[in-house]
Amino acid sequence: MNRRTFIKTVPALAVLAGTSSAPAQDLQPIALPKPEADGGKSVLAALQERRTNRSIRADKLPPQMLSNLLWAAFGVNRPKGNFGKPGRTAASASNSQEIDLYVALPEGVYLYEAIPHRLTPVVAGDFRARSGRGAAANAPVNIFYVVDLTRYVLEGNPDRRINDPEIQKSYYYCAVGLIAQNVYLFAASQGLAAWFHNCDKTNTPKEFKLRPEQRVLFAQTVGYPA
Repeated sequence: MNRRTFIKTVPALAVLAGTSSAPAQDLQPIALPKPEADGGKSVLAALQERRTNRSIRADKLPPQMLSNLLWAAFGVNRPKGNFGKPGRTAASASNSQEIDLYVALPEGVYLYEAIPHRLTPVVAGDFRARSGRGAAANAPVNIFYVVDLTRYVLEGNPDRRINDPEIQKSYYYCAVGLIAQNVYLFAASQGLAAWFHNCDKTNTPKEFKLRPEQRVLFAQTVGYPA
């Protein structure tokens, strides 16, 4: 059995060893289950439990848990928001929605597409170690926060400063913080461990096939506490 055949025979969330890459077509898109609208601890209880936990097991998350996690992070929570775009679970400047979530699973890296609520393959291979050292390399989910500067547009936008690089920087760092806090609160509500941290910004852009207008900012590791 060759490598291409092997990859196509394993489940979508199966573990592949190694860090070598392969074409994204070796992976299939993952249609996530519909996110659940209730469950877990209350917001106040989650705030009480919110913390960074770097001790994370390698056990994979069930598809429903992964679906809920990504929706909580930056999913669509209303069909109509500002500036003609759907509303998301985290705010962004003029609803630019400039942050993309690249999700590193054991078998490959996927882009989270919020409107169809699915994971689209980017590259096959295990790139979890690019998110950081320690438990991050073996945790079931690593989310890389990537800003796309082309999302800052002036057409129909009242903020005339939005093309100022320093203003943009303040916007996208704030946007990442809002999404990351959603992840922290979701993790606390579900008894998961979460860890927001720096990541490899040298190799990741090339390996994730990012455009020059995209920048890797941070990563967040999520899984069951060890």
